[in-house]
Amino acid sequence: MRKVTFAEFGGPDVLQLIDAEEPHAGPGQVRIAVRAAGVNPVDWRLREGQVLGAHPVQLPSGVGQDAAGVVDEVGEGVEGVEAGDRVFGEGASTYAEFSVLSAWARMPEGLSFEEAAGYPSVVETALRIIAQTGVRPGQTLLVSGASGGVGSAVLQIARERGIAIIGTAGAANQDYLRSLGAVATTYGEGWTERVRQLGDVDAALDLAGSGVIRELVELTGDPEKVITIADLGAPDLGVRFSGVAGSVPDALTEAADLISRGKLHIPVEKSYALADAAAAHADSQAGHTRGRRVIVI
Repeated sequence: MRKVTFAEFGGPDVLQLIDAEEPHAGPGQVRIAVRAAGVNPVDWRLREGQVLGAHPVQLPSGVGQDAAGVVDEVGEGVEGVEAGDRVFGEGASTYAEFSVLSAWARMPEGLSFEEAAGYPSVVETALRIIAQTGVRPGQTLLVSGASGGVGSAVLQIARERGIAIIGTAGAANQDYLRSLGAVATTYGEGWTERVRQLGDVDAALDLAGSGVIRELVELTGDPEKVITIADLGAPDLGVRFSGVAGSVPDALTEAADLISRGKLHIPVEKSYALADAAAAHADSQAGHTRGRRVIVI
């Protein structure tokens, strides 16, 4: 099978498309014929060699953790799923023609593989970090870097829970944030004053790692009310870096429910071929994403 790997840490150019042995489902796992794989910032952070405790890397390494596809092998002890089922979930080395998933759910009706691949990690992350801020219905959550996949999920889940959102993004994504229920403003010079003019902030999320931790602490008044998924230096300022996943199966179940009820939709901004994984990483690192990027197999 074809699979994307890297044998050394570095830029997108270290990614290679190789012929590899097919993986097989172990106990509690399923194997899928991958139809699409999600492109997440954690993918290129690991490729660069960033030390993320929840994701140890042993070289050579595969790439990717999110995927959607068709089950073709069911491991020992697995019930409720069989060969031929369309699922989306989280596993390992998903930039490949076959991948083993450790958590999965049936794809909601009407959802394409390309769309489904963009949900697993971002929904789990969104649910986890909203909970970690302690923000409650009726309060206001500030989201810095709100137009990407996680931000798109946060805005819609918060809206469903009665939490008000102020979102920052580039000028081109202001209408997009508003369409998801946020009060939108741009980042850049003077952004904190623009946020203050929009109202008080009860908690904040840093999704882009753009060096705004001090400002988020000032706006909330408490480092414990700020969570980042992108700034590894945030703990030096008393802010929690959230990098360890909660319950992925529970997140997938909630994602499927929200999607089925029309309460959650994350658009696919761009799709790439498996051979173009390096371009997908370069574009993801450049930022300014609206929704998700996926690799189609």
